[in-house]
Amino acid sequence: MSTEQNNIRFSRRNFLRTSALASGGMLVGFNLFTACKPEAKPAVDIANLNFNDFNAFIKIADNGYVTIFSPNPEIGQGVKTAMPMIIAEELDVEWDKVHVAQAKYNKKEYKRQVAGGSQSIRFGWDALRQTGATTKQMLINAAAAKWGVDANTCKASKGIITNANGDTLGYGEVVSEAAALEVPENVTLKKPSEYTIIGKDALNVDLDNIVTGKPLFGLDYKADGMVYASVLRPPAFGQKLESFDDAEAKKVNGVSDVIKFGDKVAVIGTNTWAAMKGKKALKAIWSDDQNLESTVDHNKELIKILDGKEFDVRREDGNVKKAFAEADKVLERTYDSPFLPHNCMEPMNFYANVTAEKIHLVGPIQTPQWTAGRVAQLLKRKEEEIDLEMTRMGGGFGRRLYGDFALEAAEISNLAKKPVKVVFSREDDMTDGIYRPAIKYRIAASIKDGKLTGYHLKEAAINSNMYDLIPNFFPAGCIPNYKVSTKSYKSDITTGAWRAPYTNFLAFAEQTFFDELAEELKKDPVELRLELLQNVKDSTDKKIEYSGERMENTIKLAAEKSNWKEQKEGVFKGFAAYYSHNTHVAEVAEIEMKDGLPVVKKITAAVDCGILINPTGAINQIQGGVLDGIGHAMYGDLSFENGKPSHKNFDTYRLIRMNETPQVDVHFVKNELSPTGLGEPGLPPAGGAVANAIYKALKNRLYKQPFVKELSSRKRKVLS
Repeated sequence: MSTEQNNIRFSRRNFLRTSALASGGMLVGFNLFTACKPEAKPAVDIANLNFNDFNAFIKIADNGYVTIFSPNPEIGQGVKTAMPMIIAEELDVEWDKVHVAQAKYNKKEYKRQVAGGSQSIRFGWDALRQTGATTKQMLINAAAAKWGVDANTCKASKGIITNANGDTLGYGEVVSEAAALEVPENVTLKKPSEYTIIGKDALNVDLDNIVTGKPLFGLDYKADGMVYASVLRPPAFGQKLESFDDAEAKKVNGVSDVIKFGDKVAVIGTNTWAAMKGKKALKAIWSDDQNLESTVDHNKELIKILDGKEFDVRREDGNVKKAFAEADKVLERTYDSPFLPHNCMEPMNFYANVTAEKIHLVGPIQTPQWTAGRVAQLLKRKEEEIDLEMTRMGGGFGRRLYGDFALEAAEISNLAKKPVKVVFSREDDMTDGIYRPAIKYRIAASIKDGKLTGYHLKEAAINSNMYDLIPNFFPAGCIPNYKVSTKSYKSDITTGAWRAPYTNFLAFAEQTFFDELAEELKKDPVELRLELLQNVKDSTDKKIEYSGERMENTIKLAAEKSNWKEQKEGVFKGFAAYYSHNTHVAEVAEIEMKDGLPVVKKITAAVDCGILINPTGAINQIQGGVLDGIGHAMYGDLSFENGKPSHKNFDTYRLIRMNETPQVDVHFVKNELSPTGLGEPGLPPAGGAVANAIYKALKNRLYKQPFVKELSSRKRKVLS
């Protein structure tokens, strides 16, 4: 979920020509970085169509129907709908005649088969357009050759090629001839004003299958002879397996085998119930391999880091120390966030069938290439022997980047000599997960003559620190003396990317800090940010990641649509703006008080993500991110004691509930710039906007998440 900066280099012309000739079909070999659509509910039965020329990306039936293969994983972010819209637009076919199929993992044919970092649309935009436009031109050239006319006198629209005389040919009628032609070096791309598919609402292409319960997800996958595995893992981080007794487990009806691998034990059963019941019947003895960690100790260590002087400087402008020394006032605050589990609705699962001939893998995975490589290394096999199929994912949020569950399935299948499906229980998911790291931020700012002159952000985090782009986000460039310092504390608790890594909490810390600065400077919070952005709008600093102008426009749109300056009795507004994953977002939260606690009633979000591909999908992404951000800022909490997490299931772990979800109005800045990501950017500002609204209501600043825990703690102190 951190921003990937893969350099994509390839010879388009040579790759296209070689691939097309090798297959004898029409292969359009641009890097289709992401997705398309299964089952667009066409008017005819796709299964009975005669598709010409099976190719890596596109195949066309005699009647003009088009199948587009989607290489990237679909994690619920909508790329399976948006990406084929881009190709279909430039291909000039009718959207209702496009069918999308999920491609297998294939690093020779596809590049960046990853779902992470909100980068699929951004990285795929140019190549996908080229894919569609080049295919169209090759079809036009084939039709022109058939007619014996100049291709420049022909045009294509809605899957039909027309010449100057009014003669027509459908794409399906010339697809075979087109495949044998020279690949055009330069093709003309459409102007945004010419779009008929991009920018128009389209339903999620998986919607019918989801609603009707057709197999789409990893948990749905079944194969002949498949058995299920439930894995017993160390109950605490820092423990290892000494011995186990499987006598009772083997008595469970349906349990066929018990297999030890590493410090884990797999119970094999004919169904998940038998496997999980058998696992509970195992009697295991664990020993402490090292110190068993607790959140109390983590907090002490992170504070010790913030109080110390050993940091890695990630960015430094001017002289912060001097600015602080000369200041009229220095404001300093410390912000605290807990570990968080991912809690995907679909628990981790994966299928593996390891045989002497090949390794067949199927399941929900965000990183098929990395996973395939690690499985090959684990089993000492060639990666070419791996056949990996991707299913739709019931949530990911970064958890399915890591593929540990796929490695488990492969190792168990290799030992059991059977096709095996590993399925996590919810308790497995929460107690042996890869968590968002606990982090503390300390932010200080200097004020001189009514202006901000210095800013110092310190980060103390479990295991790892913010990635290198983040120090160049706002307010970098806005304040003359600016510094970002980081340091991590090594822990045995596994941590990793969690939706909008680092910025998911950093945005809350910085945006509430800026509201406090605005109050100190006696400025409106929106006006302060707009004022600061003037300092970066004409910046020549190439390291600055965000656009001052685009952020300014986004903030103004949010203020306008939310009627920011309008005051209503009993309604309290809070503002936050943040740039992440190449997208600018500003949000205004409106809360009301009920029984002494804040109730979030409405969020108004303004977004600059460049050209909108599918407005419906874009709105869904922002709304989902906002609700996720609010829910975890308000309620999300996970601590550790003696290496064990405090929650194991949803009966004790608090998530936002349906009756707590506010109205979320989404507005987009209109422009014709290349599109950017939407899966994550809506989340970071949400917590800050809500916290700033809560301050308006209670006159209490929030420095810790979750808010409900912090507010309840303060209420108890007042009552006592």
